[in-house]
Amino acid sequence: MAANFAVNNIRDFEFIIQEWLPTESVFNYPQFADYYSKDDIKSVLGPILKMCKEVIEATNDDGENNPVSFDNGKVTTPPSVGPLFHQLQSEGWGTSNIDNAEDAMVLPEMLYAAVWELICAANPAFMPYVLLTSGAADLIQSYGDEKLKAMFLPKMMDGTWAGTMCLTEPSAGSDVGDILSKAFPTDDPRIFKIKGNKIFITGGDNDFTENIIHLYLARVEGARPGTGGISLFVVPKLWVNEDGSLEDNDFQTTGAEHKMGLHGSVTASLAAGENDGCRGWLLGTDPRENEGKGEGMAQMFQMMNLARMETGHMALSCIINAFANARDYSKDRIQGRLMTDPKAGRTAIINHEDIKRTLMLGKAHIEAIRAMMYRVYLAFDQRHRDPDPEVRKAAANLIEITTPLCKAYPSDEGWWLCGEAIQAYGGYGYCSEYPVGQLACDMKIYSIWEGTNFIQSMDLVGRKMSMKGGTLFDNWVQEMIDFYEANKGNETFSKDFNNLGRALNAYQEMRQALTGYFKSNASLVPLYSRRVLTATAQLYCGRQILDQGLLADKRAREVGADHYDYNFYIGKVATAQYYMRNVVPNVWTTAEMVIDGDSSAIDVPVDVFEY
Repeated sequence: MAANFAVNNIRDFEFIIQEWLPTESVFNYPQFADYYSKDDIKSVLGPILKMCKEVIEATNDDGENNPVSFDNGKVTTPPSVGPLFHQLQSEGWGTSNIDNAEDAMVLPEMLYAAVWELICAANPAFMPYVLLTSGAADLIQSYGDEKLKAMFLPKMMDGTWAGTMCLTEPSAGSDVGDILSKAFPTDDPRIFKIKGNKIFITGGDNDFTENIIHLYLARVEGARPGTGGISLFVVPKLWVNEDGSLEDNDFQTTGAEHKMGLHGSVTASLAAGENDGCRGWLLGTDPRENEGKGEGMAQMFQMMNLARMETGHMALSCIINAFANARDYSKDRIQGRLMTDPKAGRTAIINHEDIKRTLMLGKAHIEAIRAMMYRVYLAFDQRHRDPDPEVRKAAANLIEITTPLCKAYPSDEGWWLCGEAIQAYGGYGYCSEYPVGQLACDMKIYSIWEGTNFIQSMDLVGRKMSMKGGTLFDNWVQEMIDFYEANKGNETFSKDFNNLGRALNAYQEMRQALTGYFKSNASLVPLYSRRVLTATAQLYCGRQILDQGLLADKRAREVGADHYDYNFYIGKVATAQYYMRNVVPNVWTTAEMVIDGDSSAIDVPVDVFEY
C-alpha cells in the first residue's frame, strides 16, 4: 500500500493551546516557565510537521514493503525503524521527555501529545516503540528503588534500550487474574526467577536496541489467586550485571504475529525461563510479606491508563490522515456535474454535496475528539505539577472519568470513519496504491489494545459512574449542565444548545435506568454498556466543541471576512453545528433504547446463532 502523510497545517493545535484552553498556568509552572510559552507552539510543531513529511512518511512505506519477520529465533524490523528510533531519541522526541529529574527539560503533556499525534499520523506502526519504552521507564521511575533507576533509566532515556509491558498470555487476555506466569524467590529478596509465556506483546523484540526491558506480570509462589496476587517485575531480555555488563537471561522470542495492519511494528510471543534461568527484579512489596497481596495490577494501571489515552490518540491520528488524504483526492478528482448547475460542466468532487458531507463528518469528529482529548491532557499537566492540591484533585478526577472515553470513542468511531474516507475515493479507495485502506487496517487494533472497548465501557458504567457514591460523576455531568445554562441563550448556536439540553436530560434518564438494571436485571448492563460509552463521549465531545464554537464565532466577528484566519474560525463554527446536529442526537436515541431495555439479543439460546 502507498503511505502518504497529508496533514498540512497545525492551526487547530494553535487554537486549542493558544486560544481555547486556559494554558497560561501550565506554561508558568517552574518546569516550563524558562523554556516555553504558549506562543512557542508553531516553533515546536512546525519542524515536526516538516519532519513527518520529509522523513517519517517514507518509513511507513518501508514498513509495508519490508514488514517485520521472524526467523531462527530472531526478529527483523524494517530497515528504517531503528535509525528513526535513535534519531527521535537524540532530538528529544522519545523517552527523553520522561520527567525523571527536577531539572529535566520536558514538554508540557498537551504539547508533547500534539507532537506525537503528528508523528503517529505519519507512521502509526512506529509510535508504539517510543510510547512503550516511555511507559516502562515511567513505571521504573515511579516504583523502582534508586539502584534500579540508575541501572535502567539512563539507557532507556537515550534509546540504547527499549521497553515493553507484558500482560497477555495464551490462557489469559483481558481476564488478567488468570495468568499462569510464576515468580520464585531466590537468595536475593528483590530478585525472583520468572517462568511463563506471553503473547501479543507489542515491541516485544527488535533488532535495533541493545536490550529490551520488560515490565512483566507474574504471581509469586504462594500469593493469593486472581488479580489481587499479581506482582510486577523488571525482566530484561539480557540480564544486567552490577558492573553494567549483559548476559543471557533465558528470555526468548518464540514468534512474531502476522497482522492485519501495523506491519512495521513487532507483535511478539515470548517465553521466560524455559531453562530455569530467567530472573527479574520485583517492584514494590513482596506478597509473602503482605498477606499474599501483590501490587502489580495497581502499578501496571499507571502505565495502562496512559497507554489507553495514547491508544485513543493513535486512532485519532489515523483518522486525521485518512480525511486529509480524502480531502486532497477530492480536490483533484474531476467527476460529475452539480445538480444545482448541471450545465456548468464537470467539477472536482469536493464540490459535490455528499463529498462535502463526508469531509465535514470527518472534520467534525476529528475536532470534537481532539477537543475532548486535549482538555484531558491539560488535566495531566495540572495533576502532575499544579501547586494547588484542589486543582490537582479535580484534574485527577477528570482523568479517571474520561480515560475510557478517550480510549474507546476514537478507536470505535475510527473504523467506520476510515471507511467513509475510503468511500470518497470511489473505486480507487479499494486499491492498494491509495493510502486510506492501509490506515483502516492500521487503526483497527486500537479498539482491541489496552483492554477491549467493551472493557472500557464496563469500567465507565461499573466503576466510574459510581466512584465515591457517584458524586464525582454527578459533578462531571453538572459541569456540562452549568455550561448549558450559561450559554443556552446564544443566538448563533440556539439550535445546538437546545440539542445539548435535550441530550443532557436524556442522559440523566438513561443513568437512572442503568441504576435500576444493576439492581433488578444486571445482564442488561453489559448488553448496553458500549452504547452508553459512545453516548457519553458524544455528550462530552459536544460540550467541548460547542465551547470552541462560541470562541471561534467571537473571533470571526472580531477579525472580519477579509482576515486570513476568518475561514478557520467559521469552519470551527460549522464544525460545532454539524456535530451537535448530526452526532449528538445519538445520545437521546441511545437513551431511548437503554430505557426500553430490549433483551432479545440475550434472551435467545446460543443455538440460534447456528442459523
